Amino acid sequence: MAFLSASVVSGVLLAGISLPLVGGVGLTAKGTAEGFDDIPDDFKTPPLTQATLIFDAKGGQIAKVYARDRTILTAEQMSPLMRHAQVDIEDARFYEHGAVDLKGIARAIGKNAESGTTSQGASTLTQQYVKNVNVEIAGDDKDAVLEAQRKTLGRKIQELKIAIKLDKELPKDQILTNYLNITYYGNGAYGVQAASERYFGKSNKDLTVAEAATLAGIVQNPFQYDPKLHPVAAQKRRDTVIDKMLENKHITAEQAQEAKASPLGLDYHEPRNGCITAQAGMGFFCDYVKHVVKQDPAFGKTAEERTKLWNTGGLNIHTTLDPDKQAAAQGAVSGDVKVTDSVSAATTMIEPGTGKILAMAQTRPYGLVKEKNQTTVNLNVDLAMGGGTGFQPGSTFKPIVAAAALEAGLPTTQEYSSPNKLEYPTMKTCEGTWRNDGRPKTVVPNESPNEKGPYQLKEAMARSINTYFVQMEQEIGLCAVKQMVNKFGITSMASGKPLKEVPAMALGVEEMSPLTMANVYATFAAGGTHCDPVAIDRITTMDGKNVPVPAGHCEKVISDETSKAINTILNGVTVDGTGSALKLDGNRQIAGKTGTSDHKKAAWFSGYTPQLAAAVWLGGPDGGVEMRDITINGEHYDEVFGATGPGPIWRDAMNQALRGAPKQNLPMADIPDPAPRPDQNATGTGSGTGAPPTTPAGRQR
Repeated sequence: MAFLSASVVSGVLLAGISLPLVGGVGLTAKGTAEGFDDIPDDFKTPPLTQATLIFDAKGGQIAKVYARDRTILTAEQMSPLMRHAQVDIEDARFYEHGAVDLKGIARAIGKNAESGTTSQGASTLTQQYVKNVNVEIAGDDKDAVLEAQRKTLGRKIQELKIAIKLDKELPKDQILTNYLNITYYGNGAYGVQAASERYFGKSNKDLTVAEAATLAGIVQNPFQYDPKLHPVAAQKRRDTVIDKMLENKHITAEQAQEAKASPLGLDYHEPRNGCITAQAGMGFFCDYVKHVVKQDPAFGKTAEERTKLWNTGGLNIHTTLDPDKQAAAQGAVSGDVKVTDSVSAATTMIEPGTGKILAMAQTRPYGLVKEKNQTTVNLNVDLAMGGGTGFQPGSTFKPIVAAAALEAGLPTTQEYSSPNKLEYPTMKTCEGTWRNDGRPKTVVPNESPNEKGPYQLKEAMARSINTYFVQMEQEIGLCAVKQMVNKFGITSMASGKPLKEVPAMALGVEEMSPLTMANVYATFAAGGTHCDPVAIDRITTMDGKNVPVPAGHCEKVISDETSKAINTILNGVTVDGTGSALKLDGNRQIAGKTGTSDHKKAAWFSGYTPQLAAAVWLGGPDGGVEMRDITINGEHYDEVFGATGPGPIWRDAMNQALRGAPKQNLPMADIPDPAPRPDQNATGTGSGTGAPPTTPAGRQR
């Protein structure tokens, strides 16, 4: 049967593309030529999948990601030795024959007839290129790949016809270049450049005769001639290639002798693919970039188009990540929380006024090995972007309520009775009314028994008085709060669930991500201008063409007067409030807010200078750790508060990130301080142990 098949193919060619009668394969003399002419020869070469490189803002490579590891080269970028070696071993008469080698077919028929096998092939490089394109089109569909590789007479004939057409349309050099870019060299390496890097750790242009021969020899059987697994077979195959190169006068006898005398000399580099290979601490940001490309309509109208763009690769993605600030953030979270601790920490840094994400770090490393406390869940971002369901931000949410109140016309000196405990009052929502109809009615407490009003806004924020902000919420209405939340870019919780208009909203009971909260505080730092978070600065293809990226969108959402007032109020938190211990080097002016959720399951500090905003979260990765009587990084805590857990991480990260940056002051408002009262805790350190609320109330510190 093998002999018959070879004869049929030979007959096709020798009879001017007509088939002789061969009943054994079901072809007739009359119908065959017509049938051959009817075979479609449409041939559209798909964009070859290749590696994408992701870079930080200073040009350092973060990661290399690919569906197939390939770097496409031009003929000029390829080693002449590599081109000669591949032709000499696979199709020595490539430049002499057309799409089909008649002499090769005749030789194959004779050899196979003698052996009774199909050990001798007759495909030209052009035909092999056609087959490889069909395999490329099949992608990861295993059935389609097998179909593209099936050695049937019908498939061979179709490949022949397409090869004939290509041979007329493309120069031989271009066909060879295409072949060397598409073909598989084993161990996940597609094309000569990836193969050179995989086996010898160098560019293909730097290959020696022996190295080029080794690679050329792999193609016929990437497993059998794998130089890593089967070095003896690979070396024997290499020497065969060298002999062919000598026979075709592409190397001298001296070069051949020297090459055959050399060892294989592998410098094997394991495939490194995906965000798991990113530089230390950058894997999560890499993963975020992947989600941006796959979800932002700027990269394709449909999910399928965006996924195809990512998988096809061949992109140079230049991101906003500042390597120095990333190192500062990673050093802070890793230095203050151990990987083996029951809790984890995460922080995101954003540049005010641009939305650029400058750092994204967390304690748990990026990876798949649970025994090493690795995770692929990005605790800094929302669920839709590769994160979790978020964490209650606690009182770091209160400044949004304050901004809504000031924009509604309330003065900075607004005063409320602020009792130590308060039943949630009836409040107006966007669509109706919220009523405290529970039995017993839901009560919100302040953190400490001695915290009772009256208070004005600045002092209430510094001490983080829960009941004050509930009363403020009642006056302006929950709808005003929700609308302000939306202006800050928050339209849902981290889980994707819609925000709920409930009084506890002011106390931060709706789960958010560090990225979201960092961007809220970046808005305050930018004078009330909110910018959508930006991770990608620009993208180019491997040949230097620009790929459109999402345009950054910034919008003024609060007035200058409100912005200055918030700066002053949040600066007060760090001067004589719950964050008073968090000073930066050089006495930099800062503004920020502490926050602790119900049952101490999450603690936060979010803050900013004019140049940089950051939010730090600390808690159980799955949200289930109560941070009482707990040891973190070898230090015991009776209770963890925003100022004592995440606060020092924020301070350490900001100090390092701002080292060498000019000191700038925040635009401030003139807000008179209320007269101090002897019955109140002057420092507001958050050391009180007030009774836990009966329902989620966003514990404040």
